[in-house]
Amino acid sequence: MTVSKAAVVDAAKASRTVRKEPAEEATETSPLHLGELSELLGYSLKRAQLKVFEDFLHCVAPLQLTPAQFSVLLLLEKNPGRNQTEIANTLGILRPNFVAMLDGLESRDLCARARSANDRRSHILMLTDKGRAVLARAKKLVASKHEARLNELLGPANRAALLSMLTKIAREF
Repeated sequence: MTVSKAAVVDAAKASRTVRKEPAEEATETSPLHLGELSELLGYSLKRAQLKVFEDFLHCVAPLQLTPAQFSVLLLLEKNPGRNQTEIANTLGILRPNFVAMLDGLESRDLCARARSANDRRSHILMLTDKGRAVLARAKKLVASKHEARLNELLGPANRAALLSMLTKIAREF
């Protein structure tokens, strides 16, 4: 659906002409009441994920890696020579998104694709030397900053319990 410029301008003018009551203006500065949202696990998981990803991105900013790219590099380190479908499926990344991500990683010389000797239709993936070096730096930053902050916030027992619960949801739900 497209909206004309005139419609946008008319809507903007209309919103300016609406007069707000003093009580309405006061509530705009106070936080919204979440109501049932605060009791929904999915909502809480998503909010937590956003905060965790934000911190992750801040920690590895010098390396310009996303959480998904970091995950791909970690899997390639432990599973050299596996095909791109296996890696994408393991991480739950859709094929078109994964191909675009691999293009980016490959253009930065962090990984390489090669035709599989067993199946000429598929590509196997390998870390490059530069990819191994970037991953080593990323692992240090993640461990010393990102995971350290999470561990400090949760404590060892809560961290282990949360990890166990999240794993259960991912496997069984």
